[in-house]
Amino acid sequence: MKSSWQWMLMLLALGFFAFLGWIIYLANTGQPSIFFDLVRALPYGDKLGHFVLFGAATLLLSLALKAAFWRLGRVKLYWGALIVFLFALSEEISQAFVASRTFDLVDLSADVFGIAAASYLVSLLVKQYKKSQS
Repeated sequence: MKSSWQWMLMLLALGFFAFLGWIIYLANTGQPSIFFDLVRALPYGDKLGHFVLFGAATLLLSLALKAAFWRLGRVKLYWGALIVFLFALSEEISQAFVASRTFDLVDLSADVFGIAAASYLVSLLVKQYKKSQS
């Protein structure tokens, strides 16, 4: 049975994915948003936005999934990170088929860096938690 904090994390993760879906919808339909204005006002704002959004999604989902992972050699791959990566990849590829958007490998790279940074943070949080339990 899931504890109340796990349910809260899962709800936060799902809410965050809904927010991402809304942002993607606005971008795909060319609608204005205060978020897009903010991104345009910051140097490298678009790339920073990708890094932060997909990093936050990875952090929330990985923690909601209790930092479940599988190993690829010595590397832990968190399920949350894999799910977010597949979402980011499919979203970026889909842009090639939307007239108002373009596929951008640099955006995808920013997504991957955000996912990797969040995964590293998850690993640090797991280590700290285990340390506090012993």
